[in-house]
Amino acid sequence: MPPLFDFASLPPMARKWSNQNLPGALHFVTGNFLDRTPVFNQETCCQCFIDTLGTLLTDWPCKLIAYVLMPNHLHLIVNPQDGRIREFTGQLKSFSARAITKAQHGISFKLDSEGLSYHVWQESFKAVPLWSAWMFWQKINYIHANPVKAGLVASGKDYRWSSFRAFHFGSGEPLPVDQDWWWPDDSEKLSKSMKELGWRTYEKRNK
Repeated sequence: MPPLFDFASLPPMARKWSNQNLPGALHFVTGNFLDRTPVFNQETCCQCFIDTLGTLLTDWPCKLIAYVLMPNHLHLIVNPQDGRIREFTGQLKSFSARAITKAQHGISFKLDSEGLSYHVWQESFKAVPLWSAWMFWQKINYIHANPVKAGLVASGKDYRWSSFRAFHFGSGEPLPVDQDWWWPDDSEKLSKSMKELGWRTYEKRNK
C-alpha cells in the first residue's frame, strides 16, 4: 500500500501549495481550454490527446493513476518519477496543443502575439499534491463521477474518455493506468520535499 503522511498545520501565512514540484507525491492536475471552448466534444481531439499523453508517459517516466477528458477541461492524477510536475504538464500542454490544432474541425483558436502558434489551453494547468489515502480516493472518485454529474452518461463505465474501465476492470482503454502508484523511494522523497518547504511531518505510516 502507498506511504501515508500526516502533516502538522501550516503557519498562519500559508504557503502556496499548488503547482509545486513535490517529488514523491501524487498530483491532481486540472487543465482548462482557453475561454472554456468545448474541444473534447470532438472525438478526434480526444484521441489525439490520449495519443500525446501516452507518448509522453513513454518518454518521461511517470505513473498515470486516473484521468477524464470533459468537453472543456480535463483532470489527471499522475506521479512523475522526478517530481517535476510543472515541467511535465508544460510538455503535455505544448505537445497536445499542436496535435489538437491539427485534428480539430471548425474551432477558431486564437493566435499568439507573434502569430506563430495557437492558444489552446489556459495559461497554466493547476497541479495539487496528494499524500493521504482520503485525498487519493476522493480525487479518483471525483474524476470518474465527472461525466455522470455533467449528465453525459448514466454510469461512469459508459464514458469513453476516462480511466474508469481501465482503473476498475483493467481494460487498458482508452489508455492504461498504473496499478502501482509509487516509485520505490517516494516516501523518502516526499518527506524531504515537505521539510524543504518548511512543513513538519509528525507521522509517517506504511499500512
